[in-house]
Amino acid sequence: MAKSVESAENEAAARAGRQAAAVGIASGAGSLLWTASAILIAALIVLPVASVVWIALRAEGNVWPHLLATTLPRYLANTFVLMLATGALSAAVGAGAAWLVTMYRFPLSRLFEWLLLMPLAVPAYVGAYAVVDFLDYSGLVQTGLRELMGWQSAQDYAFPEIRSRTGAVIVLTGALYPYVYLLARAAYREQSGGAYEVARSLGAGPVGLFLRVGLPLARPAIAVGAAIVMMETVNDFGVVDFFGVQTLTTGIFTTWLERGDAGAAAQIACIILAVMLALVAIERQSRRRLRFHQSARHLRPITAERLSGWLAALATFLCLVPVAVGFVLPVAVMLGHATDNPAAWVSAGLAGALANTLSVGGGAALLTVTLALLMVYGVRMAGNRAARWVLPVTTIGYAVPGAVLAVGLLIPLAAIDNRIADAVQAATGRDPGLILIGTAAALVIAYVVRFFAIAQGAVDSAFGRVAPSLPMAARSLGRTAGGVLRSLYLPLMRGSVATALLLVFVDCVKELPATLLLRPFNFETLATRVHEKASLENLGEAAPPAILVMAVGLAAVLLLVRSHREAHRPGRDG
Repeated sequence: MAKSVESAENEAAARAGRQAAAVGIASGAGSLLWTASAILIAALIVLPVASVVWIALRAEGNVWPHLLATTLPRYLANTFVLMLATGALSAAVGAGAAWLVTMYRFPLSRLFEWLLLMPLAVPAYVGAYAVVDFLDYSGLVQTGLRELMGWQSAQDYAFPEIRSRTGAVIVLTGALYPYVYLLARAAYREQSGGAYEVARSLGAGPVGLFLRVGLPLARPAIAVGAAIVMMETVNDFGVVDFFGVQTLTTGIFTTWLERGDAGAAAQIACIILAVMLALVAIERQSRRRLRFHQSARHLRPITAERLSGWLAALATFLCLVPVAVGFVLPVAVMLGHATDNPAAWVSAGLAGALANTLSVGGGAALLTVTLALLMVYGVRMAGNRAARWVLPVTTIGYAVPGAVLAVGLLIPLAAIDNRIADAVQAATGRDPGLILIGTAAALVIAYVVRFFAIAQGAVDSAFGRVAPSLPMAARSLGRTAGGVLRSLYLPLMRGSVATALLLVFVDCVKELPATLLLRPFNFETLATRVHEKASLENLGEAAPPAILVMAVGLAAVLLLVRSHREAHRPGRDG
């Protein structure tokens, strides 16, 4: 395995060298300019993370004894329990559902292949509001039970506590398991049907096939998906805040906003950073193991076995449960409240929140993809090993929770704002106010840092799909490096760039922790409006913005479904 990884890395390096030569590596000052531009963009992405560490190290006083004696053990315990439980349950649900729809045929199995992705369109905090509304004491389930059984109060019957750590695990699993499902399903589809035929001939049953063949081969992909789920769990604020579960992320809000101690908040953020870096290391190590040698150029496809009777009913039920919890229930509850309260669609502030979301999210998506284009192209033009190290470094932004980014951005931006204001006032006699943190600029910067890795991955992949002979021909005809990018790469990469724009925009729309901490005064987005109204138990007002957020997310999921159908259409490789 070590030799195969090493050979794959050597091949990748050689391919990158050929592509760099194809676009025409600049020499001398030109090469330095491209290298400097890529490093500058990377520095802007990494700077907030370094800022968190700097603020934590320069914090006044030693707050660790107080934190250790009071809240930090509870924050750590809840965070690790949520992270591990959600990761394990998501791995089980995602890998199990992927195995069922890949290996068997049962009622609605082909439809479930795509329905199981739909929870990606629903933010976890919207799912939390819907589950509580449906299952709480005044919800439909308990109300119906009391009417049916004649119970008068909660003392007459036992019902699980919804707003609890267990409830948070269930809600987060319903929202996040598609990350595991997507990767596990791809891993199963890429396996050879011959391996399963051999296992069956040796007496392996359905359980043995899964445990001894399917699971070991797909284990790296499942580990990657579980690591992503755990990262998103640590980043979550809306679910744990609504359920009253104190985690490291809620600790940042409490320590900073309620106690006014930015240094202690930064130190808690450093703990989150350490957890995230450990998860990134696990994810990277698992990804290195995703390379397998196949015995044949064209694999024998897996032949799905048709189920009948109670086995078919059980498989249908097992696939239906995560879809119902993660997608059907939140959508149904929010649509019900929106239908019962039609006036909420024209309530004060909704139009402004929608306009703010579109402008900030759209602007951040455009800036993120533009910077990703320039950085990736700059790395390829520079063509040296130092520049190529820039690409993996900038992916750290996606692993940093929004609350941590807010700590790393707000204090430095406030210092820059004060310096700008002092300079302008000294020159003109007028105070311009806060230019960065007093406007949506801080939000845009946070979104760019947080979701830069998504745009970079899409753009880098798109560059790699362009035949090297095309830019080589363009350069031989006298095109400059910038001309090749504008007239050749961008038209050929138009679909990938549009996809990157949509994916980044959707994540900007759903982002809650960074938006809550960095938004200007009286500035609402759809996400903050949902959170504010739901926190006041006013789901009638929260339903319209929640539906709009889910509609945007659904557009991205449908695009993902379409791209996967294209990739696996008969006659295509893979």
